[in-house]
Parts: sequence; C-alpha cells; structure tokens
Amino acid sequence: MSTYRGDADLNWHPQTAFGGAKAYLLFSSSRQVLVGPKGPVLTDWDCEISQGAKTLVGHVGERDIYVGQWVKDVPTGYAWCDLRATIRSSADDHEFIALSAGIQRLEFLLDHRFCGRCGHATELNSGDSGIRCGDTACGAIHYPRIAPSVIVLVTRDDQCLLARSPRFEPGMYSTLAGFIEAGESAEHAIRREIREEVGIEVKNPTYFGTQSWPFKHSLMMGYFAEYAGGNIEVDGIEIVDANWYRRDALPQLPLSASISRALIETWLASGNH
Repeated sequence: MSTYRGDADLNWHPQTAFGGAKAYLLFSSSRQVLVGPKGPVLTDWDCEISQGAKTLVGHVGERDIYVGQWVKDVPTGYAWCDLRATIRSSADDHEFIALSAGIQRLEFLLDHRFCGRCGHATELNSGDSGIRCGDTACGAIHYPRIAPSVIVLVTRDDQCLLARSPRFEPGMYSTLAGFIEAGESAEHAIRREIREEVGIEVKNPTYFGTQSWPFKHSLMMGYFAEYAGGNIEVDGIEIVDANWYRRDALPQLPLSASISRALIETWLASGNH
C-alpha cells in the first residue's frame, strides 16, 4: 500500500525519458483509469497507440511512463476503474506518482488543444512541460495549472478536529482543506478557510510538508494549527459534519497515501497535547 513520503528522494523525473522500459497509463474521458492484470501501470500493453494519442509523463521508478486517452473497446482482461479508488489501493509510491502526474498531464493537454489567447491550435513546447500556440504571430506558451491549497490538522489539548465533505466515501473524516485565493498567504488561507467551513478560529500554523494531488491539480501544503476559539458551526456545503476526536476514538481516516493521513499519524505518534 502506498504511503505519504513527503520529500523522500524517489526515482521520479518529470518530462524525462531515459530510454528504458516503456509503460502506459490510459484514462477515459470521465477520469477512469484502465486497469490490467498487473494494475494500472500497463507494462504489458500490446494495443496500438498512435503518436498523437500519447504523451510522456516522465521516468517513474524504473520505467518511462506515457499517458493517453483510450477511446476504443476495452481489451479482454482489462477494466475501467475509478481513479480515486485505484489510488487508494495503489501498490507503491511510484505507482501513486504515475497516476497523479499522468492524469494531470493528460488533462492539461486535452484542455489546451487550442490557444486560450487567440484560438489557434497548439503544439508541444520543446524543452519543457508547456504547450505553444502554433500561430507564430501569437506564440503564447501555456503551462500546466497548479492550484495551491492548504490542508490543516487543528488540535485542541488531546483532541484533533476532523470533518466530512459530502464528496467523501461513507463514514470517512479528514483534515480541513481549501484553495488559496489570489493575494493570500498560506497562513491567511488557513484562518479564512477554517473560519468559513467550521466557524472556529485557529492560531500558530506550523508547516508540515507538501503533496501533489490530482483532485484536482492541487499542490497541497500541509500544516498543523492550534484551536484559538469559537464553536463548531459547519457551513453545510463544503463540510457537512465536524467533531473533535480523541486519539483512542478516531473515525475512519483517509487513505494512507494522503498528506491528510500523514498529518494525523504524525500527531498520533507525537503524543503531544
């Protein structure tokens, strides 16, 4: 099972191919991933993919990973699977990286087939991860969208605050999170998001680590924060339930590959009140 590795030195080189074994990740238009007998990273793929239908993700583990959108019939022995569920059961950290980077790379290319400035068809920009407008008079270069967000474990004495989004699987609770708005610092976003979603005030945000997350195109910046006042009042939209939980009475937690789970596990291991 994949686990959060933070800044671990994994063998991961974006947009780079070392000429080794090729592997493929194939997605549907609804973010499902094609899973074969050996999992979602298709090392034994034998169906033709035209050059225009695939693109390099990078070197992950010991393989050069390519990604594409598969629109033909599913071959025998393969099946479409929910991306989130596939990540949840991901076998290792390199597989997690391949899935996360693969879907983000594919969707960037599909969303930018035409220049957002002039409408002309785009082409890959040599030397980096961008795409360039094919009209030399325009020449605009577009790069993958990365959405900065904060994810926070709030603590109060020997309790932590966990909450439910309506998008979560039944019974699961997690840390609070939200996107950073233009002009905000991460620390300001922490206070604003927590106030908006559950009605309490926090103090002393402390940086923990970051994680790329494909739901959707996020760079999640993890923090701890301390309770500073107020009563829980969920907004009923982003959050439908939230409660304080003691270490020995936690609800169902998020998947082990997530930075949310790493925040919770770090707090549990610290034993600090």
